[in-house]
Amino acid sequence: MSSAPEPEPRDPKPALVFDDPLDQQSSDDTDRGWGDRPDGDSAADLRRFLDEKPPHHL
Repeated sequence: MSSAPEPEPRDPKPALVFDDPLDQQSSDDTDRGWGDRPDGDSAADLRRFLDEKPPHHL
């Protein structure tokens, strides 16, 4: 008689978390505004603004 092969060990499943997701801080809750760059170079900001300005805003 042949014996059945032993099953391979499985990775454990991650536990379910039933915490309230609204209690956790998201990346949108930070004080940094959207599109802010950490360098804070105002001359580069002005240059970018002037380069991207539409022609009717002269």
